[in-house]
Amino acid sequence: MPLKTIDTHVHVWDLSKADYPWLKGDTSLLNQTWEIGALETERVAAGVTEGILVQAAGNEEDTDHMLHVAANTSWISGVVAWLPLLDPDAVQRQLEEKHLSNPYFCGVRHQIHDEPNSEWLLQDKVIESLKILAGYSIPFDIVAVKTAHIKTALEVVNRIPALNMVFDHLSQPPISSQQRFGEWGELMRTAAKHKAFSAKISGLGTASGHFEGRTRKEIQPYIEFAIKHFGVERCFCGGDWPVSLLAGEYSSIWKIYREVLEEILSTEEQEQVLYHSAKKFYTIKTPVKAGNTWK
Repeated sequence: MPLKTIDTHVHVWDLSKADYPWLKGDTSLLNQTWEIGALETERVAAGVTEGILVQAAGNEEDTDHMLHVAANTSWISGVVAWLPLLDPDAVQRQLEEKHLSNPYFCGVRHQIHDEPNSEWLLQDKVIESLKILAGYSIPFDIVAVKTAHIKTALEVVNRIPALNMVFDHLSQPPISSQQRFGEWGELMRTAAKHKAFSAKISGLGTASGHFEGRTRKEIQPYIEFAIKHFGVERCFCGGDWPVSLLAGEYSSIWKIYREVLEEILSTEEQEQVLYHSAKKFYTIKTPVKAGNTWK
């Protein structure tokens, strides 16, 4: 019987409903509206049974769109939203008036990798907002694409030990250079010592530069590294659709994840990484809805 699997990193965006600055000038297949229905065939082929939508823009419109899609899609059980972290009062207000009562709201993310300042999270107002999240036990996704971002996250955990955080895409490991494991590894080992940090095995097909034809052999050492240091209780997986399409079919990356996990973990441990760890981190309680009501 196939193991239950939750994809903790799915994107949708609608160019008519929200502004996506990072897509301006993009000439790839990403620069178009991506609806959740376009993933259905590949999702079934990949054996994914649940999913979490993750913010793709720093505005309320993107979050509203994701929450609408979640409410109308049978297999989506959570949304990692955006909040105006530079305005703690607005964060508090939006949580109280809008998000805390929404069954799909399960976390927050800001695209810190698009900010010119690698220490964006350390601003006083942002720290104040992150403390609000910690007070409500709301987890935060870290988009670290440089080692400077990991260093910033380490400072955040020192200031707010109660804030649970996850490193999206394993903080861009040095796959292209095949480095084992350099400064990235040193910083991630340090991060793993803090129980507040988890590691999201995602985006590895497109990580760190050239990625077409990336193989299991190239990716496996970094998955093993994450599981070794963070443990199965603090590791979970994500497909990063549709960004993952730049490197190949959605089902292909899940095939690699499953093959690696089957080789190095027991069935119980695989269940932990594929399902239970994510459900606990994001406090997912929403049952999968009967029937796919997506329109």
